[in-house]
Amino acid sequence: MAPDYRRPLMEVADLRKSYGPTVALDGLDLQLHGGQIVGLLGENGCGKTTLLKVLAGLVSDYSGEVHIAGHQPGPESKAKVSFLPDTSFLPDHARVSYCLELYADFFADFDREKARDLLGFFRLQESMRLRDMSKGMREKVQVTLAMARQAQVFLLDEPISGVDPAAREVILQGILRSLGEDSLLLISTHLIHDLEPLLDAVVMMRYGSVVLSGSADDLRAERSASLDQIFKETYS
Repeated sequence: MAPDYRRPLMEVADLRKSYGPTVALDGLDLQLHGGQIVGLLGENGCGKTTLLKVLAGLVSDYSGEVHIAGHQPGPESKAKVSFLPDTSFLPDHARVSYCLELYADFFADFDREKARDLLGFFRLQESMRLRDMSKGMREKVQVTLAMARQAQVFLLDEPISGVDPAAREVILQGILRSLGEDSLLLISTHLIHDLEPLLDAVVMMRYGSVVLSGSADDLRAERSASLDQIFKETYS
C-alpha cells in the first residue's frame, strides 16, 4: 500500500501533563505535516519544552493521544525523531570527535559525512574540546549532532537562545543546510524576529494549550501584521 502523504506527520489530541499541582499541558491538540518549518512560540512556562519532550519520547506519564509518523512514542517513533534539548548535554572534557562517535553508537541513522559537512560549515575542528569553546560554538556542535541524523522529525528547543546575533544567523543557516525537504522541523523559540523569514507555519501556546496556529503567510495576510507583531498582540 502506498503511503498516505495527506496524513499529518505529527498528531496530538487532548494531550495533558501535570507536574504535581502544576499543569504543563492542558488538552493540547495539534496536527503538523512534513515538508515545513514550524515555530513553536509562547511565554516561558507555557508548556513548549514539555510538549517537545513528549514528542521525543522522553516523557511518558501523560494522557491523550500522540502519534509520530503513525507511531505512538516509543522505539519506532524515536527512530524517526531527532531532539535537541535547551541545555548542554555533552561532557566538557570531550572532543568533537568523541561526540561524533557517541552519536554514531547511539543512532543507526547518524550520518558522519553530513556531520562533517556541518562542522566544516561552522568552521569547527573534530580535535577541538568543548571546554575551550564559546557558548555559540558549543551550540553549533549540538546542532550538528541533532541535524546529522536521517530523521523525519527534528525537534529543536531554543537552539539560538543565549548566542550573539551573528552566531544565530550561522546556526540557522546550518539547520536549513541539512534539513530534508520532506522533513518536519519544529523549533521552539522566543526570538521570533530572527526566525520569521524561515517559518512556514507557527504554533502559539499559552497555559498548556494552543491559542493560535496556521500558515505563516495566511496569518500575516489575515492580520496585516508580521508574526512578531501577532505574537506581541496575542500575549499582551
